Amino acid sequence: MVGTTERLVTATLSDPRWAAVCARDAAADGQFFYAVKTTGVYCKPSCVARAARPENVEFHATAEAAERAGFRPCKRCRPGQPTLAQQHAALIADLCRFIQVADSPPTLRGLAHRAGLSRYHLHRIFRAVTGVTPRAYAAAHRASRVRVELGRSDTITEAIYGAGFNSNGRFYATSNQVLGMTPTQYRAGGVDTAIRFAIGQCSLGAILVAASERGVCAILLGDDPEALARDLQDRFPRADLEGGDEDFEQLVARVVGFVEAPRLGLDLPLDVRGTAFQQRVWQALGQIPAGKTVTYTDIARRIGAPNAVRAVAGACAANPLAVAIPCHRVVSLNGGLSGYRWGVERKRALLDREGDV
Repeated sequence: MVGTTERLVTATLSDPRWAAVCARDAAADGQFFYAVKTTGVYCKPSCVARAARPENVEFHATAEAAERAGFRPCKRCRPGQPTLAQQHAALIADLCRFIQVADSPPTLRGLAHRAGLSRYHLHRIFRAVTGVTPRAYAAAHRASRVRVELGRSDTITEAIYGAGFNSNGRFYATSNQVLGMTPTQYRAGGVDTAIRFAIGQCSLGAILVAASERGVCAILLGDDPEALARDLQDRFPRADLEGGDEDFEQLVARVVGFVEAPRLGLDLPLDVRGTAFQQRVWQALGQIPAGKTVTYTDIARRIGAPNAVRAVAGACAANPLAVAIPCHRVVSLNGGLSGYRWGVERKRALLDREGDV
């Protein structure tokens, strides 16, 4: 009996979710629930009820799973009801849809009136959920609309105004950051944009390294070299893709060397293109030391958006620069190696080399 109790205690204490329960971490609400076998009740991680003994605790992914196991909801924390974070997420999702269909960017005052909140409170909640301000979200959405309009409008000016920008100058001031090139070049599929690339082999399979005049813009991993080349072509269908010369081959060798020995570091200029939110996530990823891992929740907190865990995961999945932007160092809340754009086995291999797993 003692041995069984010790095993239960050890299993609970070694589970990362137990730390969230002990800290009554509201950010973990909705991600899992814990049940207490001696009371027959299940709770949110943030429940303020007296702490349970670890040997009496078991974890469930959903409230439904806890109830199927025979537990009833706690009357104190009401785990079956939407959390405050979920209510905020639903509110901000409605506002985001409103911004997307608006003819011009709504003001913060107008959004606050629609939400029934003060401007300060709305601004804080919006940034916590999405990771960006309402103004930045509207700008990012308009930039996305520009990409669509550039493909179907007769003129660039028509596309810019059709996307909701009030003037050419306002869009051109940020067009290079948004599109990675001028609107004319983007509309032409990257024509006149020179991108050098080379495909090599490393212990993780095929690796493609591509660079513009600004820096390395893609590091892709895979099993099929031809598929990697097609991926690059799909990104810039009319760009001037050039095979790398001898100097460029040396750059590829440096990237391969970093893949094989990550602790050596990789000091290369990068041409990183993404939304404002993606840029913030990728910057936070770059600050994770080799040999360490963090959770998606950790990254969300670091960028000041604790409720934007799913958006953080999406930004990790959109990362075009394998190893250079170390999204492989992000794990799920329970420590598991969740999805990785280039395959979980490659993620495991990279972490093994860094000595973390």
